Amino acid sequence: MDNNDREIRLYTVIQGIPVGKVATYGQIASLAGLPGAARLVGKILSGLPADTSLPWHRVINAAGKISMPEGSDSFNEQKKRLTAENIILTGSQIILKQYLWKP
Repeated sequence: MDNNDREIRLYTVIQGIPVGKVATYGQIASLAGLPGAARLVGKILSGLPADTSLPWHRVINAAGKISMPEGSDSFNEQKKRLTAENIILTGSQIILKQYLWKP
């Protein structure tokens, strides 16, 4: 499998995360058939263009937190988008039991 195939698989999974739900980097990698490739998910997301329609903001780390540094522009944008989807955050923390996507 080449890099393009991996990216397409990851994009497809991320596109499927429903409004009001989140998924972890590792969960996305596993669902894309790439177990253990959580860092690849992060790398792919960090390279997205600013005007992407991919719901990157629904991707969080395994601890249920936004991975960007708290207070950064990226953190604030992700938090704003999650809040707009009625996902409740305490600081950078999301309650996974309530919001984790279960495809």
